[in-house]
Formats: sequence, structure tokens, C-alpha cells
Amino acid sequence: MPRGHGKTIAQNKKARHDFSIEETFEAGIVLQGTEIKSIRNGRINLKDSFARVNNGEVFLHNMHISPYEQGNIYNHDPTRARKLLLHRKEINQLIGQTQQKGYSLVPLKVYIKNGVAKVLLGVGRGKKKYDKREDLKRKQQKREIDRAIKDSLH
Repeated sequence: MPRGHGKTIAQNKKARHDFSIEETFEAGIVLQGTEIKSIRNGRINLKDSFARVNNGEVFLHNMHISPYEQGNIYNHDPTRARKLLLHRKEINQLIGQTQQKGYSLVPLKVYIKNGVAKVLLGVGRGKKKYDKREDLKRKQQKREIDRAIKDSLH
């Protein structure tokens, strides 16, 4: 299965609006207890989450996984930092890219692939306000063109 494909559970729509994504990486997530059950139920939020490299390991911060309702004492802290599983070569590549000014690690989506939770990380540069406006204009123009083509066919 290609990278980034699987049953999508959560998507960070704001990430592509706020960042111009240049490269993506697929990473596994180290989960505890009932977290995978909450993820499979879709009780996950990627808003305001980000990844950071600490001591040669990549951690995902501020990703909210709601506590599992049928869980008891084994429930987890919803916003704890979660370790991401990547190859050493990929981590070294991420370190090099994120040390450049203006680059960030942003989770784009969480999905289930072959029964395992994965996160698609994007390395992106933050967009300026005028870049966001240009993207919105381009999207609006494309929508109008598509609408005009569809109307001319009928």
C-alpha cells in the first residue's frame, strides 16, 4: 500500500492552509492502553498539533485522543507527547530540514494501515497572509472554470 493510504481517521485541514508542504513522511505512533480503541472510534483531533525532534527521537505534541469510554483505570492522558516511529535515516533527514529557518513538522492525517495507526508528517514552511489569499483566489478560479465547463457540457 502506498504511503499515506489507508482508512483515514483524522485529517488536519488547517495544515495545508497554513503551510506549504514540501515533503511527507509516514510514521508509526507509540500508543498506550486504550488509545488505539479511541483512534479506531475516530475520537482524535489533530488541530494545533505539531512534531518536534528531541535527542534523535521524534515526538508528536498536542494531538488529542479522547479517553476510551469503556476504559477504566487504564485510560490515558489525552494530550501527552507521543513518540513517532521512523527509520534513523528519515530522522536525520528531518533534523536537517527542520533546522532551516521557517520549516516545521506538521501532522497531516492519522490513518489505519494494515491494522496499525500511522501518521503522515509533512515538512512545510509557514505561509504568509498574502500566500493564503493567493491560494484561495486560485481555488475559487478553478471552481468557476470547472462549473463553466460542466454547464457547457449540459
